[in-house]
Amino acid sequence: MKFTEAKEKYIQAWGTLGSSWGINRTMAQIHALLMVATTPLSAEDIMEELKISRGNVNMNLRALMDWGLADKVLISGERKEFFKAEKDIMNISVQVAKERKKRELDPILKLLNEISEVEGETAEAKEFKKVTKDLLKFAKQTESVLDLYAQSNQNWFFKILGKLR
Repeated sequence: MKFTEAKEKYIQAWGTLGSSWGINRTMAQIHALLMVATTPLSAEDIMEELKISRGNVNMNLRALMDWGLADKVLISGERKEFFKAEKDIMNISVQVAKERKKRELDPILKLLNEISEVEGETAEAKEFKKVTKDLLKFAKQTESVLDLYAQSNQNWFFKILGKLR
């Protein structure tokens, strides 16, 4: 397989994978392109490579920076803005886990904490209390695991995974 074909397949696959993280396909494709670039890319470079509009590039670059997956790079003598991505897969996975926790787990933890002290002694109220208490316990355990993962280093993480096999 030629390099250009392999690169295109990789960018498409990473774009599809992005939806599993909770990001859109184009954002993940831009991330993939930045990850394999040997030098920082401008918005124009990204537009040309992925054949997408300037607005789409700019919106998704801002989102990648918000997620902590891309950074703006200043190049001396250049007026254009350039961008690069984190290339360490462990750092990427930790950053994605942190963002998903912030966007998905934290709101449900807040809600479950708010509703955990529901009043009532009917069968429905008791069942509600039981289910929400179990959900809260699970969500807190998940939070602990994500926090531990975010603070881990690659060697520690893969040792743990090895023991689980």
